[in-house]
Parts: sequence; C-alpha cells; structure tokens
Amino acid sequence: MIQIFKDVRIDWLANRRWFITVSILLMVAGLGSAVFRQWKHPGGTQAFNLGVDFKGGTVVTIRFKQRPPDDAIRATLINQGIKDAIVQPVTDKADTVLIKLPLEGQGGAESQAQVDAGRTKVRNGLNTFGPEAQGQNELSGDPNAAYKIIGTDAVGAVAGAQLRNKAIAVTLAALVGILMYIAFRFEWTYGAAAVIAVFHDVLVTLGFFSIFQWEVSLTVIAALLTLVGFSVNDTIVVFDRIRENRRLHRRDSLYKVTNDSINQTLSRTVITSGLVFLSVLAMVLFGGEVLRWFSMALLIGITFGTYSSIAIASPIMVWWEQRIEAANRAAGAMIARPLAGGSRTGSGTTRREPLSAGVGKQSRRAGRA
Repeated sequence: MIQIFKDVRIDWLANRRWFITVSILLMVAGLGSAVFRQWKHPGGTQAFNLGVDFKGGTVVTIRFKQRPPDDAIRATLINQGIKDAIVQPVTDKADTVLIKLPLEGQGGAESQAQVDAGRTKVRNGLNTFGPEAQGQNELSGDPNAAYKIIGTDAVGAVAGAQLRNKAIAVTLAALVGILMYIAFRFEWTYGAAAVIAVFHDVLVTLGFFSIFQWEVSLTVIAALLTLVGFSVNDTIVVFDRIRENRRLHRRDSLYKVTNDSINQTLSRTVITSGLVFLSVLAMVLFGGEVLRWFSMALLIGITFGTYSSIAIASPIMVWWEQRIEAANRAAGAMIARPLAGGSRTGSGTTRREPLSAGVGKQSRRAGRA
C-alpha cells in the first residue's frame, strides 16, 4: 500500500472531546433549524425543502422538433417564476423531456386547477423557442411548431408521503444490516460505534440541507445511501487494523492500539477519500443543476464520513470497550470478595483452605505411609 504519511504519531483520542463537541453542535444546529422551520412557520417553509417527488406536483411531458439544451429550458421556466423545476431527459427518446413542477394553483394536490396552472406556465416559457403544435397535429405536420405537450400528470401528496416513508425505511434497514454484519465479523460494540457514526454523517448532511434549504429529492436520498456505504467501508478498515493490532500487541492498551491503527491507515484514508472528494467536487462545479444537490450531499457526506471514521467511531468504540472491561472487573471483584473473606458460622470463624492445599496434605500422608 502506498504510504504518503510515514511514522505518524498523532494522538487522535486525546482530542476526542473536541471532535464530539463539534459533531454535537452541528447536529443540534441542523435539528434546531428543522424544528424552527416546522413549528414556527407551519404555513410556510417546512423543515426541509422537499422536491416534487415528495411533496407532490405536476409532471409535463414535452416533445421537441429540435430539442434545446436543458439549461435553456430551465432558464425559460425560471423566467416564468418556476425556480424548482426539474428537467429530466427521456433516455429512449432523444426529443422528449419530462418537466417536474411544484404545486401550482389552489385546491388539493390532484386538483385540475393546479395541473392547468403548471401546464400554462410551462407553455408560456417554451413559447420562446417557437409556438406549440395545435390540436392533434404532429410536429412534422406543422412547420412553424417547435414543440408539443403530449401529457400532463399530477403527483399527489399521498404518493409523496409513500416515497418519503419508503426512503426512511430503506435507510434504517441498511443501518440494521450494517450493525448485524459488523457485530458478526467483529464485536457488537464495533457495530454499534459504526452505526452511530453513520447516523452522525446522515444527520449532519441533512442538517446542512435544512439550514440552507437545499432541495431534497430522490437523488439526494440515493446520495445518502451511497454515503452510508462509503462511511462504513472506511470505518471497517480502521476497525480491522485495530483487531489485528490487538492480537499482535496484547500488552498495549486499547487506547494506544487505536491511535496506532488510525495512524497506520491514515495514508489509505487520505488517498481513497481524497480521490472521491475531488471527483465529487468536479460534479459540484461542472455537473449542472441536475446533479447539484446530489453532488452536494455526497461532498458533505464524504467529508464528514471520513472525519467520523477517525473522530467518532473509534472513540465511541474505545469508550464502550473500557466501560465493559470496568464492569467486568467490578463484577469479578464482587464475586471474589466473599470468597476472600471466608465463611462465618455462629460467633467463630472457620478458615477454608484451598482445594490444592487439601490435595497436598493427602499426598504427604500417602508418602509417609
């Protein structure tokens, strides 16, 4: 393995209180933002800026004669006051796109007024490219037409709630599976520490999305699931080195073994996380509007996922192991104390000799005989 850091001797655990304090502050800030937005503004901004997939909206399907760039389509929609529109190409039809809009108009999530309001805004924006084909005429039969709206569908709030619940269920199921796997391969304390670190990464990332009101869509959920796997992988590498060093250096304390293991895997952590960070940073800068929030979730998650493997998971594991060892020593002392004090009968005391002493006396008598 390439070693860019050699003979590293950083005492990571010495600063564990600072690390955990920073993490707690970040999570409290995100939670405070979510609670403030949800309860102080019940009729306005929600805890998270949920996308069309979660809170419902209108999906308009358009076929172009000569399809303009997605950024140009998005710019015309912004001019119509639609800032959260999603322009999604159809992979098997190069001339067709799906435009997902937030709820428009008045009434329920599936009311015709909302569908018509969204369709009208889309039509007004697309008219900058040319008029729409009228009636049932195809684009090829109308030389002046630039596009045609071939379908308009409504995504209700019920469907959005189902998607949100399924996303939460999938994330929790992944965490449970991770806990079971690490507990099987290592110890349950290792698995619990890894899951706590993953929770930390997800909560911090969601905190940023709540504070800055970035849009949460299904692609962001996919980024969070990717983050879960990435963070756990980095944590397992550190834990595996800790397990190896505990076997090789049995006389060293767990504190020293953990610090040495983190320092030994530091080069691998920096190389792996650094390359992924640069790739995601390129998506943030040059990926465009479609990949922006997906890549932002990955960027924040990878940064704090690498941080948590060193500063959260390992200290929690060490703390937990030390508490278990202290409890075991206390239990052993409680059992040994009555045996050391002997047994009391009436007003006198009788001293019980060890079994080995009795065996020795019997052997000496047998020898004299």
